[in-house]
Amino acid sequence: MGKVVMYGSVSADGFIADENDQPGPLFDWLTSGDVPLDESGELTVSQASYDHTRPYWDQIGVTVVGRHVFDMTDGWDGQPPSGIDHVVVVTHRPQPEGWDPGAPFHFVDGVEAAMATAQELAGERIVEVAAGDVGGQVFAAGLVDEVRMDVAPVVFGSGKRYFGSVNAQQLLEGPDVVIQGNRVLHLQYRVSPR
Repeated sequence: MGKVVMYGSVSADGFIADENDQPGPLFDWLTSGDVPLDESGELTVSQASYDHTRPYWDQIGVTVVGRHVFDMTDGWDGQPPSGIDHVVVVTHRPQPEGWDPGAPFHFVDGVEAAMATAQELAGERIVEVAAGDVGGQVFAAGLVDEVRMDVAPVVFGSGKRYFGSVNAQQLLEGPDVVIQGNRVLHLQYRVSPR
């Protein structure tokens, strides 16, 4: 079974979006360099960010997101982002009307079922869990092995928290990796056993 990684870009004060659900400058680092991060050429980062991010992206087999992220991105038009094989959507609602049943998206009720589906699909590859409410639920359930953050130099003051509604203390090890890129600090922590 592959490793489970909670991942997201985050403000210096711990938010993945402001109170209006906008990411503001959290993703500026993805266009702040001159090294293409993917085939589209739209994402260009510093060499340090490329060397850290590209190998990680190449290991991801499945991404787990909540229905809110799925709806905000219009389901990435049925194409998983960044070359990922599958997306598991945690939702209590059915898939959207007219959704292509052949698209590699799986609609699952609850985080435990979502993680079981994701791990089966990923095999030995990484299961990535998007930060926020769903990520926080997976983290609180003790199912996350590693936390990766792309910390942007902005303070929101309030908004949507990286760890969602987690309200219990959990110790992280490290950080194991600290890399400075353009407009971002990449951090990587192992989750301490409980």
